[in-house]
Amino acid sequence: MKKTVRDIPVKGKRVIVRCDFNVPMKEGAITDDSRITAALPTIEYLLKEGASVILMSHLGRPEGEANMKYSLKPVAVRLTELLGREVRFCGSPAVVDQAVKAAAAELQPGQVMLLENVRFRKEETKNGEAFSRELAELADLYVNDAFGTAHRAHSSTEGIAAYLPAVSGFLIEKELRFLGDAVDAPERPLLAILGGAKVSDKIPVIKRLLEKVDEILIGGGMAFTFLKAQGHEVGNSKLESEMTELAGHILEEAGEKGVKILLPVDVVAAAAFDNDAERKVCPVDGIPADWMGLDIGPETVELFREAVAAAKTIVWNGPMGVFEMSNFAGGTRAIAGAMAESGAVTVVGGGDSSAAVQALGFGDKMTHISTGGGASLEFLEGKVLPGVAALEDK
Repeated sequence: MKKTVRDIPVKGKRVIVRCDFNVPMKEGAITDDSRITAALPTIEYLLKEGASVILMSHLGRPEGEANMKYSLKPVAVRLTELLGREVRFCGSPAVVDQAVKAAAAELQPGQVMLLENVRFRKEETKNGEAFSRELAELADLYVNDAFGTAHRAHSSTEGIAAYLPAVSGFLIEKELRFLGDAVDAPERPLLAILGGAKVSDKIPVIKRLLEKVDEILIGGGMAFTFLKAQGHEVGNSKLESEMTELAGHILEEAGEKGVKILLPVDVVAAAAFDNDAERKVCPVDGIPADWMGLDIGPETVELFREAVAAAKTIVWNGPMGVFEMSNFAGGTRAIAGAMAESGAVTVVGGGDSSAAVQALGFGDKMTHISTGGGASLEFLEGKVLPGVAALEDK
């Protein structure tokens, strides 16, 4: 267990907090502030307890240069609205300079400031020691509350912890509890639902889940590699032919371990990768050679629904089809709906799964939706997350 902000005195301290404010933007406006609101409990706790708070984050991929397209200024404006108090934006392209140091030194208890995008500095992603030290010199304590970047050893996520007492915020605490308990201490049956485009992205997590779960449902593009391994012809569907043999071995291993793997029995196939393309429902043995499967079919939906209804704990990572296209979102919507109605503990891994659940209107029906795509996947794989490992143990 890692220490949290509850475990250290913060009154009168300057606390630097790594948040995940990597929010979607369009023409300079924030289109989804859920990552900002997810950070509020930690920020509000620190302010209530008498700390002064220095916030930092990345946004986008500015590639180590001060590209104002990726400035965090709009985040400061939104935070000011949400917190009901001014969040001073220190917009130095250097992230830390003499003016920023002076602003941090003058910060009073109950006041908040936000640094410019840490990835404006090329040293950030290289975990540069000098930049880590510059960030640390602004504060007395370090809090990491950015689960979405906890799998990266960067200056603001891991390097800074070498110079300050380092603990987690409430968001990381919540992520570790829900993701950890779902896999290591679940109420059974434990069901994993895996989707997305590539088998290769999910091999490590599948192998670990085979040691933990009772049943696995596989949908999305990755299902076709498993279907091919079973001898089915999959037409022009997404296929990683180099992974077919490995997929076959996974199916065999699951059988040996008594883990049931359910694959699609029918699909919604299309003549082209286009929302308006001609489409029809096909059994997995009947996909035309020049057509592609883009969603699970109605029989598969019912098969998967039954498995969801029987489960007590469900971990979901990856959509069932090309949910971004309305004509191929039905499978993902149906599974999300079944999870919402199931009464099970439902944990949704980050990335596309989270986006799909939110977009389809089921976000508030899930027990926990992870804020970290790559981080949640690596955590489920059993990997050590550098941004978490660097924090102090209880």
